[in-house]
Amino acid sequence: MASQVRAIKQEQTFTQERIELAAAFRWAARMDLHEAVANHFSLAVNEEGTQFLMNPNQMHFSRIRASDLLLMDVNDTTMMDTPHAPDPTAWGLHGSIHRHCRHARCVMHAHPEYATVLASLADSQLPPIDQNSAIFYNRYVIDHDYGGLALSDEGERCAQLLSNPDHKTMIMGNHGVMVIGDTVADTFNRLFYFETAARNYIQALQTGRPLRILPDEVAEKTARQLDAYPSQGGRHLSEILAILDREEPEFRD
Repeated sequence: MASQVRAIKQEQTFTQERIELAAAFRWAARMDLHEAVANHFSLAVNEEGTQFLMNPNQMHFSRIRASDLLLMDVNDTTMMDTPHAPDPTAWGLHGSIHRHCRHARCVMHAHPEYATVLASLADSQLPPIDQNSAIFYNRYVIDHDYGGLALSDEGERCAQLLSNPDHKTMIMGNHGVMVIGDTVADTFNRLFYFETAARNYIQALQTGRPLRILPDEVAEKTARQLDAYPSQGGRHLSEILAILDREEPEFRD
């Protein structure tokens, strides 16, 4: 009975946050930003950032509804002993980040194709070769010390790498990518554009021709301009919601 009451309470709480996060899952599946049932997104819902919504264990992103999202608390591990427990690596990674990085309101971890190729190179830097890659100029960190599945110890180590609020993207060497942000809209937009930038870079490398790399001052100027670009992430998510409302309205359930 207690678990049923908890589930009902979760379904009735944080309605808009659930809808937006469910939309991000659905759109990530459409854009092929996910990998089977292995990736996870989370969203803090209290001021301290210690309570957060997360996808249930091994549910395909394309099927996730708002009511499917779990309400987790970094100070309460009892959820991990229930049938509703999230993937242990999701708890290890996202729980650690929400515990230590209060500025990381939304956390999206995925293994999209081109970001993962970039993370597999000995030099995983993303040079500013176009406007998309300039978004990330001096705004990412590279994890060089992959240590296996992101259980508690690995999650704690990764959280330390995101302690600088200016680093909102982590290229996870030998693994994938992690992006953080203030909202679902902000974070999903960053994930989308990072995969786009990584794709452009990898495809440019495949030509074997010299790269046209932006000067540092131009790359930084462009990054600052894009940081301040009015409401792009919000408009992106608004359009995603409109399309899903027409084509997959059950995502709001």
